[in-house]
Amino acid sequence: MRIAVGIATRGRPAILAETLRELDRQTRAPDRILVCHVTPSDVDDLPRHFPGVEFLTAQAGLPRQRNRILDAIADCDVVLFLDDDFIAAPQWLAALEAVMRAEPGCAVATGTVIADGAKGPGITPEEARALIAADTPPADLTARHEHFNGYGCNMALRLAPVQAHGLRFDERLPLYAWYEDIDLTRRLLPYGTILRLEGARGVHLGVKQGRVPGLRLGYSQVVNPIYLARKGSFPWSHALPSAGRHCLINLLRSLKPEPEVDRWGRFKGNMLGLWDLLRGKGDPERILRL
Repeated sequence: MRIAVGIATRGRPAILAETLRELDRQTRAPDRILVCHVTPSDVDDLPRHFPGVEFLTAQAGLPRQRNRILDAIADCDVVLFLDDDFIAAPQWLAALEAVMRAEPGCAVATGTVIADGAKGPGITPEEARALIAADTPPADLTARHEHFNGYGCNMALRLAPVQAHGLRFDERLPLYAWYEDIDLTRRLLPYGTILRLEGARGVHLGVKQGRVPGLRLGYSQVVNPIYLARKGSFPWSHALPSAGRHCLINLLRSLKPEPEVDRWGRFKGNMLGLWDLLRGKGDPERILRL
């Protein structure tokens, strides 16, 4: 089994370096590591320090960059997509291979995030390493259970159904591409199961640098779920509560916002998205014009 690791990155070379260093500690080494960036400054001098990593370029946008990686790995069986700020525990790939061999019908495998800095002020690489060192993974490396979707910061796809059915990330979800992970992994459901792996563990740093501004993200939080529901990849029973939940959270927390989050900007984006949907003009790509 050949396993590739794909990382899309933009504007965070120092953090990307931390993620790449941790991949050197995997007990099961990846067969290929591919990093897709937009401009040379996105990776700085990392090609010199990581000669085994393949560096690709694409137009800006998470789906476009991940699709560029998919186009380059026809010789592999599985690809693990990591965010450029995800610190993987040393047994991530070993657990992935064990489960993929034990479950030939598994199309998507998503890891267990033991701490997620995206839900707070963020986590430093040093804190992430300490959390992983203190973590107790299950004795059974193949421990797993069915899951609703893959979580984009650490999710693996079996490439046979992806390639056989010409599946790609939806490039109409631009920039940070809110819910692009749900869209593609749910579209893989007819061809296999989605499993969450207990033995594939790690920490999502949730670095705020390079994130989409509040107004744009808020717009995506409302428009993208509805777009995906109309497309058929996200059930309405999940899409409507998701959009409503984010509107309510952003409104309530804008009264006393976290220092690292533009809650008022997100709420304004929520309302703009809702207004566009009511007028029949909700379009994920509109954030490029905001």
